[in-house]
Amino acid sequence: MSDWDDGQTPPPNPKPSIGKLVEQMSEQATRLVRTEIALAKKELTTKAARSGIGIGMFVVAGVLSLYALGFLLHSAMVGLAHAVPLWLAALIVGVALLLVAGLLAFVGKKQLTKGMPPTPEATIANLKEDVATVKEGLRP
Repeated sequence: MSDWDDGQTPPPNPKPSIGKLVEQMSEQATRLVRTEIALAKKELTTKAARSGIGIGMFVVAGVLSLYALGFLLHSAMVGLAHAVPLWLAALIVGVALLLVAGLLAFVGKKQLTKGMPPTPEATIANLKEDVATVKEGLRP
């Protein structure tokens, strides 16, 4: 016969059974794993977006560099064939394009660096902390 069959009211907060504790632990572990997976997906998405922006800027910088090279070659040709004002104007445009390409390459490199390496570092740190917490909780 249990303590509660004697007509008395049970204690307000009975201790949960081992089965209930295992069920709660299983539920919480599942929720934790799902949360960590969601965090990893978000982190990888952010890094991929930054990498894409950086790569796009490198591509634009490359195209502008080709245009700048064309302008510089044209300015050299016109400079030899004509008076100073025409080739000087073409040279100024070419140098300006090179400056823009250099700026885009610099910003693109910074974006690419922010996106690399494409590993979910915060998620890995959280998982290590979770494992350490669980290990410490299992110790008597």
